[in-house]
Amino acid sequence: MAAGCGGNDRQDAHEPKGTYDVKVVKASFPPQQQLSEHATMSIVVRNDGTSTVPNLAVTVGRNGKRTFSYQSQQPGLADPTRPIWIVDKPPLGGTTAYVDTWALGKLPAHATKTFRWGVTAVRSGSYTLDYAVAAGLNGNAKVRHADAGGTFKVNVTSAPAQSCVTASGQVVNEPANSAGECP
Repeated sequence: MAAGCGGNDRQDAHEPKGTYDVKVVKASFPPQQQLSEHATMSIVVRNDGTSTVPNLAVTVGRNGKRTFSYQSQQPGLADPTRPIWIVDKPPLGGTTAYVDTWALGKLPAHATKTFRWGVTAVRSGSYTLDYAVAAGLNGNAKVRHADAGGTFKVNVTSAPAQSCVTASGQVVNEPANSAGECP
């Protein structure tokens, strides 16, 4: 069967088969956030095995659970997907054709890579944000460790973050002082 976009190869035809030992050694995302506040989500993954991981990837959301967005129930929307966080800065060089999945390429044995997202909260509420690590994008390369994923619990308050603009035009995430001046 021919694949779409003019190719005859299956998308997973060149992904190595195998199981790889990876571990999330650090994962952070501020549990308390405010509307319009910039935050950083970071996931550090280590290859604990002796073989190079073909294409280290992280998917935000899994098994139908929440991602950086939610599904609106408002009738008549052309696209019911609405953001909770806007991804201002995705992991550098990690963009893929898959929704909510970023890949950073090969990961040599005993090396680490850091996935870092810069996001801004645009919807208040309490959220559970899941993530899962993969050794490839197409299912041939699998991860062995059960701790190759996790969950962040985040509360976004409805009060926007306090900020001001300096005389040079830079936005600072601090409130103006009592004289109305930006520090």
